[in-house]
Amino acid sequence: MGDTLLIRKIIHVDMDAFYASVEQRDNPQLRGKPLAVGGAAARGVVAAASYEARKFGVHSAMPSVTAARKCPELIFVKPRFEVYRAVSQQIREIFAEYTPLIEPLSLDEAYLDVTENLKNMPIATEIALEIRGKIKAVTGLNASAGISYNKFLAKMASDLNKPNGQAVITPKNGPAFVEQLAVKKFHGVGPATAEKMHRLGIETGADLKGQSLQFLTQHFGKSGPYFYGIARGIDNRQVRPDRVRKSVGAEDTFVEDIDDLNRATAELKPLAEKVWSYCQTKGFSGKTVTVKIKYSDFTQATRSRTTALPFADCNDILDVASGLLATVYPFKRAVRLLGVTLSSLTNERADDETEGQSQLGFSL
Repeated sequence: MGDTLLIRKIIHVDMDAFYASVEQRDNPQLRGKPLAVGGAAARGVVAAASYEARKFGVHSAMPSVTAARKCPELIFVKPRFEVYRAVSQQIREIFAEYTPLIEPLSLDEAYLDVTENLKNMPIATEIALEIRGKIKAVTGLNASAGISYNKFLAKMASDLNKPNGQAVITPKNGPAFVEQLAVKKFHGVGPATAEKMHRLGIETGADLKGQSLQFLTQHFGKSGPYFYGIARGIDNRQVRPDRVRKSVGAEDTFVEDIDDLNRATAELKPLAEKVWSYCQTKGFSGKTVTVKIKYSDFTQATRSRTTALPFADCNDILDVASGLLATVYPFKRAVRLLGVTLSSLTNERADDETEGQSQLGFSL
């Protein structure tokens, strides 16, 4: 144990209210006003909310009717994903000036490992400042950043001084920072896991640290060792630029709730086609189909099936999805949303007789 471990320098960059900020940038009349990106219709959902809207309690994934009730002055804008993708690419190009070790999490956030960087800058906080300044100069948008010695703490740090700020959590301060934090605020601990922890008497990082590895593995399975580590400020996950996508999914919220099985089954077809089309462009398939059903009271259910070989075409996915949907009929409530997801992804196709067209333009 005499070797000195290299302390990594990880930056988590997170754009501030990204979609909403792009809309306010491009339309001066929207600046300073409560704005929601998403559909204003009765079935709509908020994709993003400006900080002016957040003051009223409006947030992403909230039904549009709820958002409008919370903030009567709320302005709804349709999303322009092609614009958001173009801006995201500009931001990625800035990251690439500093390090090849970039792990995008979504269009608006990414991890960067700058332990060794292309500019030979020794101080990660200065790199983060420079990157945020360049993002502002190139795109006109604000970014926040978290700097730490691992991914978990860098992610937590990026929230500390939002918007348009940054924070650092040092190796010296990391364990103490985690101990005082409520587990429901931990990245990677969702509402269901947080509730389970609360039932077990785990409210804070200190409570989590007090549990044995055996206890955490017993109650949280493969996540147990991860929780054991982060409770001590330890996270050995590397920044992976080749981060493999784990699933491909599509979902749709209906204009009117559906209580008929045939109508609901028909709605699966465009979802399966969208999923399969994406898989074809990327040259992969998958072995697990999951159907998500959200009812009119916002409760939801999922049903999955895994096959021995990857799916060969869209019709196979649709057949399985239709069978899964039938298992929850009669519906306990009318259905407001359906989703189809393909996971257990692989580059190997079930049909080995294909002529390789899926490989065109695809390089390892």
